[in-house]
Amino acid sequence: MPLPSDEKLLALANDLIEQFDQIFGLNPGMRPAHAKGALLTGTFTPTDSASALCTAPHFRRASTPVTARFSNSTGIPMIPDNDPKADPRGFAIRFHLGERVHTDIISHSTDGFPTHTGAEFLDFLRAVAATSPDSISPTPMEVFLGSYPAAQAFVQTPKPAPSSFARETYYGVTAMKFINASGESRFGRYRILPVAGNDFLDAVTLAAKEPNFLFDELASRVAAGPIQFKIAVQLAGPDDEVNDATVHWPEDRTLLELGTLELTAPVPDDHAQQKHLIFDPIARVEGIEPSDDPLLELRAAIYLLSGRRRRNA
Repeated sequence: MPLPSDEKLLALANDLIEQFDQIFGLNPGMRPAHAKGALLTGTFTPTDSASALCTAPHFRRASTPVTARFSNSTGIPMIPDNDPKADPRGFAIRFHLGERVHTDIISHSTDGFPTHTGAEFLDFLRAVAATSPDSISPTPMEVFLGSYPAAQAFVQTPKPAPSSFARETYYGVTAMKFINASGESRFGRYRILPVAGNDFLDAVTLAAKEPNFLFDELASRVAAGPIQFKIAVQLAGPDDEVNDATVHWPEDRTLLELGTLELTAPVPDDHAQQKHLIFDPIARVEGIEPSDDPLLELRAAIYLLSGRRRRNA
């Protein structure tokens, strides 16, 4: 995947990475955000509805091998799993379509995103960095949130910790365009639903947990049997905004099931693979095109720049 030629976009991507480093510290070989993670392998099996929606290869094959990564929020590699800052959790899935051919889904456990553009997100991070427990009110974060209602809504959205990574729902941040064999297209956002159902911890129970409880539980769970998720897509209505990740679509929009994800084993060389693996927010595969959401190209640049830095560490 080449870097984009847009110099302003690259400069903004680098500024965002540097801001993450300022907030969380520079941790060579680790991601600047969602640093603490674990990889599992498994398979994806599509429904008939998937191939009717889209011509992407993994929606038309009987099954496709996958690598998935669960993660905590922040760029702190050893953040305790019971730290409230560890939410929202991340879930990235790579579909292996052939030799060096793949496509990815990147999601997190809060529906939406705090800002519409990358420049706004940089201001958001700067407000985070400038705000401390002893900051005088109105703090830089309070000032920022007062000017950006969508960011305030995202920050104030409850983010309860799950009892297991396997019992959390995950949401695609940006909309994608799905194109079928007849050339018809629909926009949609991914939603990944746990077959075991959602289960969350109250604050008292969470505080009593061990710092690595989610990753320990994940290892125990997959050793006992497959972890299953339903991958679905919430389809936009004809008048829904598809280019702004802060805009929520009504819950009565069709939720189309695309298939079952079954995770069966940890990746043996987890640390080396996490250092090497660079996920891509843009599908770059037949049948799935990006929307015009300004976050997409920027996020792709950030993932590639930080991934190259990680590999060279």
